[in-house]
Amino acid sequence: MVMGFSIALIVLSLLLMLTVLLHKGKGGGLSDMFGGGMQSSVGGSSVAERNLDRITVILGLLWLACIVTLSLILKFG
Repeated sequence: MVMGFSIALIVLSLLLMLTVLLHKGKGGGLSDMFGGGMQSSVGGSSVAERNLDRITVILGLLWLACIVTLSLILKFG
């Protein structure tokens, strides 16, 4: 069971990193340093960005739940 949650944690970590890196830069950060600040946003976020936000939040919650579950299994199991 510990092995299953460990593998799930690794997979969720990689997916979470990928979704965070797919986000468009909002300005003032490292994305501006590499040329991300040269684009102009023409009003609001698109449907794809909102869906990416939702996917990122869901993955983050699953990642957190996996960490809590794994720590409880290791402590009490």
